[in-house]
Amino acid sequence: MLERVKSLFSKNVNSLKKQVSNFYGNEDKQKYLVLTIVCMSLFLDNMLYMVVIPIVPNYIQKFDNATVNSTSSEIVSGTSLKIGVLFASKAIVQLLVNPLSGTLLDRIGYNLPLMFGLVVIFISTTIFAFGESYGILFLARSLQGVGSAFADTASLAMIAENYQNQVERSRAMGLAIACISFGSLVAPPFGGFMYGLAGKELPFLTLSLIALVDALLLYPFVRTSLVSRRRRIESFQYTPIYRLFLDKNIAICAFCLVLANVSLAFLEPTISTWMDKIMSTSEYEIGLVWLPTFFPHVFGVYVAYKLNEQYPDKNWLIAMVGLIIEGVSCLIVPFSTVYASLMFPLMSLCFGIALVDTAILPLLGQIVDLKYSGLYGCVYAIADISYSIAYALGPVVAGLVMGSIGFMWLNVLIFLSNVIYAPVLYFLSPTHNYNTLENDKLEIARADFEQAEDF
Repeated sequence: MLERVKSLFSKNVNSLKKQVSNFYGNEDKQKYLVLTIVCMSLFLDNMLYMVVIPIVPNYIQKFDNATVNSTSSEIVSGTSLKIGVLFASKAIVQLLVNPLSGTLLDRIGYNLPLMFGLVVIFISTTIFAFGESYGILFLARSLQGVGSAFADTASLAMIAENYQNQVERSRAMGLAIACISFGSLVAPPFGGFMYGLAGKELPFLTLSLIALVDALLLYPFVRTSLVSRRRRIESFQYTPIYRLFLDKNIAICAFCLVLANVSLAFLEPTISTWMDKIMSTSEYEIGLVWLPTFFPHVFGVYVAYKLNEQYPDKNWLIAMVGLIIEGVSCLIVPFSTVYASLMFPLMSLCFGIALVDTAILPLLGQIVDLKYSGLYGCVYAIADISYSIAYALGPVVAGLVMGSIGFMWLNVLIFLSNVIYAPVLYFLSPTHNYNTLENDKLEIARADFEQAEDF
């Protein structure tokens, strides 16, 4: 009886292994599975960035009140500084690690660094769940930045590698950006609800479980792709990240991403104070004002994708329009002193961000295809650096600027910077020969890749 059970179990396990092997070996299914893994990774990273918003201020304030024997004003001042530093630490570490992660990705491929990033996120998020001292929380948050530097860059690079066609790449990037937006939107209410239900541990353990599941889905790719990936890399000429930084077109794209995300990164930590002062809103209402922004963001992704499909040489124009929409939206925000009216400029702001991101991210891959090689690690590390700059500066600089010149002038500066920079994107227009002059060169390169893998 026992032998029969063992035989049946072994047979079922072998059958399951065969099915998994066939699934992972199917090229069409592989692309969709890779996209699923990548979207989960980007969703998770943005959940981690935003989930701390309703949890950390309350948790640290309780901790400081219980342990610090000082005046009320000293406690509030010290707590605010701690919260700001803790929020920014992930983005700052991510910014510092990205040059290394991009270089490593182009040397060894994308699967292994993505696995490393997910494992680091799993460990650091588990530490954050059980950490009780500020030092442990700071360490865990910084480790999340290390994991995200590898996971984010590898995710975007994997999309660029698996979707060589411009329209398909734009669609895949758009889906990934929608997952980023969804993660940012659901994280604060998810974190607040879970924290109120069962304390700090539950939301972070849930996110660490998502990281673990994503890593398990990725594992078969890591096992099977190392040799073929190494051969493929050897067929390219590696381009150092500093050379990509010096490329005019990449630099224009990178700074555009910084400005596109500065608007949101500067508003998020300051708008709650302004709303409380102008409208006397509750914490619930402050959180709720961002809820409708998800839908125009997804709509913006869809619009940008459709425009890119119809006009594949006009990515620069889509990004230019998006940047101007963001600037005008920020200009309107300080004059929206009624709660319901404030939602509209925030919705148009997120619509503009979606246009910029969906236009620029595929464009970075196209620039690498045209001018360098098919290695995307460094160029998407530069994109992640752009995001990290915005979100590293946001929690620290925005509060200082608002304290010095006020909320209205903070938004005026964002408006001016966006509108002044938008015409610079016109200089990206000559790069779009992707579907005409450079097609032969790209086909030859792809044939070389296939020969290298077969060999």
